[in-house]
Order: sequence, then structure tokens, then C-alpha cells
Amino acid sequence: MKFLHLSDLHIGKSVHGFSMLEEQKHVFEQILRYIQSQQVNAVVIAGDIYDHAIPRNEAIRVFDDFLTELAHKNVTVLLIAGNHDSPDRISYANRLLTDKQLFLYGSFNGKLQKVTLTDEYGEVNFWLLPFVKPLSVYTFFEGSPIEDYADALNLVIRTADIDYNARNVLVSHQFFTKTGVEPILSESELNPVGGLDAINISLIEKFDYVALGHLHGTQKIGVEHICYAGSPLKYSFSEIQQTKSVLLVEINEKTSSNVIIKTLPLTPIHDMHELKGKIEELLSDEFSSRVNKEDYLHITLTDEEEILDPMEKIRSVYPNIMTFKFENSRTKNNYLPQIQQNSEQQTNQQLSRYELFSEFFLKACGCAMSLEQSRIVKELLATEVTE
Repeated sequence: MKFLHLSDLHIGKSVHGFSMLEEQKHVFEQILRYIQSQQVNAVVIAGDIYDHAIPRNEAIRVFDDFLTELAHKNVTVLLIAGNHDSPDRISYANRLLTDKQLFLYGSFNGKLQKVTLTDEYGEVNFWLLPFVKPLSVYTFFEGSPIEDYADALNLVIRTADIDYNARNVLVSHQFFTKTGVEPILSESELNPVGGLDAINISLIEKFDYVALGHLHGTQKIGVEHICYAGSPLKYSFSEIQQTKSVLLVEINEKTSSNVIIKTLPLTPIHDMHELKGKIEELLSDEFSSRVNKEDYLHITLTDEEEILDPMEKIRSVYPNIMTFKFENSRTKNNYLPQIQQNSEQQTNQQLSRYELFSEFFLKACGCAMSLEQSRIVKELLATEVTE
């Protein structure tokens, strides 16, 4: 039996103000072609279908089109909700859709959901577990000791009627880790402080394959058969070195090594890159001709002098620039307004007009105000108040 493992679609996501909907439709078309060319029997989607619990209409239409095309391919779809999804929205009409071989499980109802498919070797059991928190598990197991995510998952799996002599696939959207193995993390993921949701893979090693969602980088966690599919697109600049893909999983007759995993690459319309240098160099024909000017870019400018409206100048050559920053002697010496040095601490505080202007000046010119400029601004603001 062959199936595609994908996850973390985040349909409707925007990255630095750029909608990813067209990019997402583009990779979905590639996935549909892989279903045809690889003669796939099923598609497993391990959570985070949407980027928001209440998705916009455009995102719903894109997902509806994708599901409709999957149904036309005569493949079984096994889908769970992730931590970004609304469980009720994912589960909507799931009892009707099972007739179309669409198994959509958004809500945890107290037990693992089992879907059994067959091939020439017999049955393959797919166990579907939407994203759960300890409290949602405790609701169904009152009186059982549940202190953390590991306790909750252990209880759910231990109480399921799983015959490990058969072939079993677990589909889950939780943060599974292995001692001594550092997972590849991304800025676009939501991670609780201190890894409080981390669960050791010892709970799930008996499954023939574990199809995980949640982490955006494709990776195996300590063993070959426990895999994060990763997101189909780069959703942050921390992912620029990653090659996005979908996993093709083939399960054969029950043996100690009955699973074959292949990585099928996905190509975006616009890739993500970082550029660094002086603005004159980056805007030159010689430099810009060597890069794809349409890609999504993060640019680091190393100019020492002030530049008026650098974003507008850069965008005249690189229309899809997402972010930029300055890296020069002033930034290296931390000669920045207090607002930037302590931005995280001040996020929810009321800023003064001087601080707001300091931030605007930094973004517009790429450097902090000089002492003389700072003095003039303060005088002007003080004069305006007294008048």
C-alpha cells in the first residue's frame, strides 16, 4: 500500500503581508500529480489544515477544491485537526463524507479513531488522533492521573485496542521527541515555553509508521518510521535552507523493515532567499541578474550612511521583498533606540511620541538618529506641546 504523508498546509496563511494562497494552490497541483504518477492509495494529512481557527472564505474554497480533486482521484483521505484548526470545522459532515472515502477527524471523542484499508497483504489500520491537550483527554478519563501531554497520550494509546501483530499507522499532530535528538524547529511554529508539550517517542515506536504534523521541517525523530512531513511551503526565513516535500510511504508485508519512505520535492512559485550587501551593489544589474528578482526576500543592508526610504528603492528591483534590516557599525554597537533594544518587553506598553518617531526614523533611514537629530526632535515635540 502506498500513501502520501503531508501536514501543516496552513491554508490562508500570510507571510509578512504576502498571501500564500496562490503558492498553496500551486503545490496542491503538484501533490495531485504525484497521486497519479505514484499510483497512491491514500493521502494522510496530519493536521494544521488552516492557518486560523476561523479561516477566511478564500482559504475554505482552496481547501474545498483540493478535497474535491482528491475525491476525483479515488484515493482515501485520512485527515486530522492540528493545533491551528477548529476541531468542529474540520469534523463538519464527516459522517456523510466517509462514503466518499474522506475521513476527517477534528474532535477527540475519547478514543483513537480507526480506519482500516486493505491491500494484497491484508489489512492496514490507520489510527487517527487529532491534536489534544491534557484537559481534553481528562474529560473522558476522569479520575485518571494526567499531569502533562505525555500522560494524556499514554492513556489514549494504552486504552485503544491495538493489535501490534497487524500493520498499524498512527496519524498525530503532537510534539514528539527523542532524548538526544535535537528537532529542527522553525519560527513559524507555535511552541509552548520550555517544551512542556514534548512527548517521548517510546509511546509510539510499536507502530509500523507514524505520520506526524506540527514541525515545519521534514525530519525523522530518532528512528526511520516516525516522521514529520513538514509544511509544503516555506513560511519563515528560518526555513530557507529546507527543501519542502511530501513523503511517499509504502507499507509491505508485516516484517521488521516493511516500510519504504521516499521524499518527493515540492517547488514553489517564489522561493525564499536572503541577500546582504550595500544597496547600490544589490540594485546593480550585475548583481540582480544573478538572482531571481521575483523571489521572496529578506535583505540585509550594510550601508553606513543614511538612506531615504530604502524599502521603496529595493522594491523597485525586488518587488517581493518581505523584510529588511541594517547591519553596520551603529547596529553592531547597539546604537539603537530603546524601543528596538527592548521591543519584546515594550510590546504592550504605551509609547511616547518621541519613541514612535525614533522607530519610524530607524525603519525609514536604516539607522538611529544622531545625538543632534535626537535633540532637534525633542525640542520640536516640546515646543508643540507648550504651544
